[in-house]
Amino acid sequence: MSNSEVTHFSPHLPVLLTETLNYLQIQSDGIYVDCTFGRGGHSRAILNHLGPQGRLLAFDQDPEAIPIAQALAATDSRFQFVHSSFTDLFVGLKEHHWLEPVKGILLDLGVSSPQLDNSERGFSFLREGPLDMRMNPTQGESLSDWLANATTSQLAMVLQKYGEERYAKRIARAIIQTRDQQGLTSTRQLAEVITAAHPAWPPDKHPATRSFLALRIFINRELEQLQQVLPQAVAALAPTGRLVIISFHSLEDRIVKRFIRDAVKGDSFPTTVPIPISALRPTLRTLAKPIFPSAEEVDRNPRARSAVLRVAEKL
Repeated sequence: MSNSEVTHFSPHLPVLLTETLNYLQIQSDGIYVDCTFGRGGHSRAILNHLGPQGRLLAFDQDPEAIPIAQALAATDSRFQFVHSSFTDLFVGLKEHHWLEPVKGILLDLGVSSPQLDNSERGFSFLREGPLDMRMNPTQGESLSDWLANATTSQLAMVLQKYGEERYAKRIARAIIQTRDQQGLTSTRQLAEVITAAHPAWPPDKHPATRSFLALRIFINRELEQLQQVLPQAVAALAPTGRLVIISFHSLEDRIVKRFIRDAVKGDSFPTTVPIPISALRPTLRTLAKPIFPSAEEVDRNPRARSAVLRVAEKL
C-alpha cells in the first residue's frame, strides 16, 4: 500500500514482503492476523509458510477485497476473512473463537495500488473520477459530501494537519471559491484547482500529492483508526509474538514510532517519583531499526519508495 502516485499502472506487489516474513518469524502451527488484506499479497505469503495447523485471519473494509478473500478462503481452510476495519480486531478474533493469543500481527497501512488505479474510487489525482475517497464506499461521508459544506478554515486545517501542506490556506481558498462559483465534481478538476493555486512544489511530485493525501486520511479517519488498533494488537499477541507495521508517510509512522517507544518504556510516572525499572512494566521490545525498501524493490515497485517497516516483540 502506498500514498504515492506514478504515471503508469503498477501491478499489485506486496511491499517489503521478504522483510515482513522474516520478522513475523512464522511458526507452522501459529495463529496470525493480517489487518490489511488488500488484494491478499501478504496473506498468501504467510499461508505459504504455515503448516496444516496454522491459521490466518485477515481484515479489510474495502468491499472489493471480499471476492478475493472469499476465493482464497474457499481453497484454504486455514484462512478466514472479516469484512471490517482493523479497529474491530478484538471483535473479529472473538467471533472466530481465536482469542487465544496470536503469534504475529501485520498492518500494511495506506491505500493499495488497485485502489489508486481504479478511477471510480476517487483516490487518484491523475485520473478522472468521483470525489469519494472512502475505503468503504458504503459507509461514512464521501469527500464530495464533506466538501459541499466545509469552510475555508476547516479545509485548510485538514490540508495542513494531515498533509503537512505548506500552502494549505491558499489552496483551501481556491477550492472553496471554485466550489461556490462553479461546483466541484471530479478528482481531476480538484487536482487542477490545487495545481493552479500551488506556488511551488518538488519536481518529482505532483502539486496535488499532499492535498489528496490529507483529504483521504481525513475522510477515512486513518490516524484515529491506527491509534485504536495498536493497543488491541499488543493485547492480542502472545508473549514473544511479533507486531510488524508498514507505514507510508510521516504522520502514521510517527504514531507507530511513539506507540512502540512508550510500550518499550513502560508505565509513565512523574520524574520526582523514585520507581525501579522493574516496576515500569514494559509490554514490547524493539527488534530492529526502521527498515526501508531496497533500491531493487523500488525499481520494481516505485510505490514502495516511501515505505518504512517497524517491528516489535511482546514481552
